Amino acid sequence: MPGPGANDRPYPFDGVAAAVLDHRGTVLRWTGTAKHLTGFPAEEVCGRPIQDLVTELPDELRAVAEMPACGQARLRHRSGGTIDVTFRISAMEGPAEFLVLAAPAHHVVHHEQGAALLRALSSQSRVTIALHDTDLTTVQTNATLDTPDGHRVQPGTRLCDVLCAEDAENLEAVLRQVLQTGAPVIRRSQHVSWRHDPEQRRALSLSAFRLEDARGRPAGVAALYVDSPDVRARRHLDLTREVAERVGGFLDVVRTARALADVLVPAFGDLVTVDLAQSVFDGEEPPKQLGGGDLGLRTAALAPAGAVWTARTERGDLFPPFPHHPLLRGFQLGETLVLGADDYGAALGDPQLVEFVIPQGGHSVLVAPLHARGLTLGCISIWRCGRSEPFTEDEANLMTQIASGAALAVDNARRYTREHRAAVALQQRLLPPATTDTAAAETAGIYLATGGGAEIRGDWYDAIALPSLRLALVAGDVIGHGMAATATMGRLRTAIQTLADLELEPDELLTRIADLVQRLVAEAPPDHHDVLGATCLYAVYDPITRRCTMASAGHPPPVLVRPDGTAETVDICPGPPLAIGGMPYETTTIEIEPGSVLALCTDGLIQRSDRDIDQGLQCLEDALAASCRPDRALDATSRAVLANLRNQTRRDEATLLLARTRAVPAEDTAHWEIPADPAAVSQARAWATRQLTRWGLEDLVFTTELIVSELVTNAIRYGRLPAELRLIRHNVLVCEVTDSNSTQPRLRRACTTDEGGRGLFLVAQFAERWGCRHGQNRKTIWAEQPIERSC
Repeated sequence: MPGPGANDRPYPFDGVAAAVLDHRGTVLRWTGTAKHLTGFPAEEVCGRPIQDLVTELPDELRAVAEMPACGQARLRHRSGGTIDVTFRISAMEGPAEFLVLAAPAHHVVHHEQGAALLRALSSQSRVTIALHDTDLTTVQTNATLDTPDGHRVQPGTRLCDVLCAEDAENLEAVLRQVLQTGAPVIRRSQHVSWRHDPEQRRALSLSAFRLEDARGRPAGVAALYVDSPDVRARRHLDLTREVAERVGGFLDVVRTARALADVLVPAFGDLVTVDLAQSVFDGEEPPKQLGGGDLGLRTAALAPAGAVWTARTERGDLFPPFPHHPLLRGFQLGETLVLGADDYGAALGDPQLVEFVIPQGGHSVLVAPLHARGLTLGCISIWRCGRSEPFTEDEANLMTQIASGAALAVDNARRYTREHRAAVALQQRLLPPATTDTAAAETAGIYLATGGGAEIRGDWYDAIALPSLRLALVAGDVIGHGMAATATMGRLRTAIQTLADLELEPDELLTRIADLVQRLVAEAPPDHHDVLGATCLYAVYDPITRRCTMASAGHPPPVLVRPDGTAETVDICPGPPLAIGGMPYETTTIEIEPGSVLALCTDGLIQRSDRDIDQGLQCLEDALAASCRPDRALDATSRAVLANLRNQTRRDEATLLLARTRAVPAEDTAHWEIPADPAAVSQARAWATRQLTRWGLEDLVFTTELIVSELVTNAIRYGRLPAELRLIRHNVLVCEVTDSNSTQPRLRRACTTDEGGRGLFLVAQFAERWGCRHGQNRKTIWAEQPIERSC
């Protein structure tokens, strides 16, 4: 006989030695397997007592007449060693001869343990084991039919003989795959119905393994079917865990509802709808309503996506009114309902509502309320159709637990939606108009929320009209997020507008804003000190000089696009962020051609994890160069810039402010140097009259003469030379007097006996507005009069 194959697997009878003894224990015949076991050939053993091969001879073998039926012994091996064997002795017919079969003891132990394991599994009423051959015919099984007589499934039976055709086909497909690939199936959930009772379905856990012969060739399949409360409990536990993992990760009520529906189908039901009160979509609390009527329910999620409903076709459908019914009141108080389709339809009563709620083919429904903090946010409706089992009370209890956790997730998403919308509304109210149109420039600003809208932070932009037709441009970014960051942004924007009205230089303005931020940090709780701060870029453009002066507090520099389409980042020296004091800010002044576009942004637009700020600015330069055209409106340009950057994933919100500069024509301005002579007042009046007449503004001559007279008088009396008078014509007439005295003028009411002190009071009465701004070693007092009102 051939020995073991290349895979070193022994044949089933390898190692079993056979010998024939006479009644005295003399060896009469000796087989090849006996030689293989002991190493002794037949010629060395035959004719000798078997006792010569046995060491430590047991007492039962000392008298041959009392030959035992079985036992264990230790045999000598020809090599000098020993072998522990288990033997069996049988009397042969005819002469007094005995057949002895012996095998290594460990082989026998393995066979006995395997047989014991098979018997143990076969005796378990809650575990069904079936051995199938390569044709998937049952060879051995402990399965019994679910009938009153408990008829056992016989060998030779096919799965289609005991199971419904569809279930048998599905199971055979699984077993055939195991047989062909050798890959086992472990704890696969399977629903089956007996052929004699197709309406009753059972949930099984299937594990299947391929059986192989001694040469490793497929010999069949062993299948274990477990049908017990443990399987159902484990499946319920897995479902509960999956709902918790997938549903709790969203801050949007619709996405939360969709995740919940997707988990429940097909693991728990065939069709699922998640319906929420309309107010929940808006982030508000649902009404506390008991009884029927218009409940304001809308569909938030349907699963599977391709499900066909008679009346409900898409998400967002509004439910018809519900009739008063005790079941509805119980549901509104947090009770889970389990009903058949007919009972559910009878409870609803209204045919329109029945058509809307009950799907085609649905026979059993489980309706679980989404109940949180005493509020009914909505409900989960789970349907089983076709041959699926009706819902049980255990499943209703499970869904009550799942719905409780899901309701908290929906409520968290609802409350986040409310806070998010409040922060967005607050921020939008705090931001300036999207577009402005002034003598200095036209502007267009845009605010971009975080990717996905997850958080609201404190980015802002501003375009502030200043006296003398100048324009201040601002971009800022507050550290932190949520309502606190939005409120801080509002405070900083208000402070910058106030300081801008004082016409401070950009570096001085940022210094004062930095002082304000440090006070805010000092007022905040200690655990919030590290999350308070901001960056800011402040620029002032003068359309008369065509110069822009700017300063940065840790903020990205602006990008300038010239009329010819070339773009470059302005080289500025940024100072520290606003939360850090003790360091000065530096100003940078550049000349800007009319028709140029100055772009200010926050770092959320240009910063990404895979590149530095310089690379981001280069991307912005390229996008602006490609999008900025003189014939394109700025708001369209901003959208085009964002389209060029749309593939960039933003982790932060961002703002973009574009300003297309203009220039005041030279013929709309006039200058006159004021000599150090009291008679210069009358000369200034005469010069102003001639200039207004040249401009066709005769209606403003009287008030302008009075304003010029008072401002020039103050410059000669209190100021220092050199001094200058300047008139600017646009939609307003601006009168400016500049001298070298930095003392701030004060408006006061003069007494009847005072000889002076009425000059600025008169200016304030005749001008629409007036003010004073300071520069290096000089100050300028200005007054504006509207031209339109005088025409």
